[in-house]
Amino acid sequence: MSQVVQTRRLQAVDLIKRKAEGRKIIALTAYHAHTARIVDAYCDFVLVGDSLGMVMHGMESTLPVTLEMMILQAQAVMRGTSRALVVVDMPFGSYEASREQAFLNAARVLKETGAGAIKLEGGARFAETVAFLTERGVPVMGHIGLTPQSVNTMGGFKVQGHGAGDEDRLRADARAISDAGAFSIVMEGIVEPVARAIATDPAIRAATIGIGATAACDGQILVLEDMLGLSDRVPKFVKSFGSLRTHIEEAVRAYADEVQAGRFPAEGHTYPPR
Repeated sequence: MSQVVQTRRLQAVDLIKRKAEGRKIIALTAYHAHTARIVDAYCDFVLVGDSLGMVMHGMESTLPVTLEMMILQAQAVMRGTSRALVVVDMPFGSYEASREQAFLNAARVLKETGAGAIKLEGGARFAETVAFLTERGVPVMGHIGLTPQSVNTMGGFKVQGHGAGDEDRLRADARAISDAGAFSIVMEGIVEPVARAIATDPAIRAATIGIGATAACDGQILVLEDMLGLSDRVPKFVKSFGSLRTHIEEAVRAYADEVQAGRFPAEGHTYPPR
């Protein structure tokens, strides 16, 4: 009888081990079961990001995304994956009011989705919340630099690290949430020398994940639809690894032409009588 080999799903501690071993951490976003199934074989973690508001629903920012939307898509991603750690974004308004609010909503996400960790935005001011969550069994990924949920107070999606004192502030943010127990920190939209200084800081134990930051980070993440060439506009830090928009348009055009010409469905696509 052949023996079934069970693949263990990666956990938060595995990302810390990869950092210690010097192995790069690979990550992408996913919001659907079918795309999650594809990236699962190649990614150490899959992020169900609140970017789904902009990518899936055409919203101008991530602010309108609800906890229920995050849970629904995280359930789909969990069904599509079996290997990668699944991390779920805490949407705007679901954790800022208090440590208790953050725990109740994070616990709901983990219970209702089966995901392995949550991610929340913000630096030192949320260190107390990070500690409160990790002490209660919630693995936390932090997020510093360009934090999209702060778009209104930042004055737009602006790269961080240009100003005097920015490096000290961002380094303090990273150290604070790492010391509070975050297993990983996403560093987004930070000028390269500043990001490199933070990513190579030996005082930061959390695994650093870059997106528009530096190759010196312990790993990298991109929005799947951006790197596949599906998005209309992408930030400078995105490299296109595919051109799916063109392929989809060609396929849809061919389908429409065949339907219009009466060539589809052909005999091979219909059911003959018995």
